[in-house]
Amino acid sequence: MTFSGKTYPSDVSDKEWALVAPYLTLLREEAGQREHGLHEVFNGLRYVLETGAP
Repeated sequence: MTFSGKTYPSDVSDKEWALVAPYLTLLREEAGQREHGLHEVFNGLRYVLETGAP
């Protein structure tokens, strides 16, 4: 799933994402599918942590 929306300075780089993605994708194949891509969700969480959710 690719996200082509607005980017923010807090977004993770491809190199950073390659480091954390294996730990976030340990979901069994028979589990339900995600509605949003993990990369996009991770960027959102990082934005909230860095900005304090203005």
